Amino acid sequence: MKQIRFLPNVPLEIRAIPQPIALGILKALHRYIETGAGRVKPLSGEFEGLLRLRVGNYRVLFDETAETVTLHRVRDSKERLQLKNTGRQAGQPSRVVQILRIAAARSAHATRR
Repeated sequence: MKQIRFLPNVPLEIRAIPQPIALGILKALHRYIETGAGRVKPLSGEFEGLLRLRVGNYRVLFDETAETVTLHRVRDSKERLQLKNTGRQAGQPSRVVQILRIAAARSAHATRR
């Protein structure tokens, strides 16, 4: 059986998922590794070279070699759609947060005068 490796962010992402769902994701991953069965699709674009395992609303991004399966991300598909619909990249603050930061900076600057 192949060895499963996790990138540093993956254990935190799995712990954030309700336990029954997280166990289902891990079972689906083991089933894929043992039998090749599962809703797996190769990705393209910036994620080319990675595979996606779909388990309910969750997506597991991973790569596979002859000896290992390395998990890169475990995300609810709704999170991805929210980022896609806002027109911003992951890690970028929303427009509301940007406006609040500007207002706070102006307020701090005005009180220093």
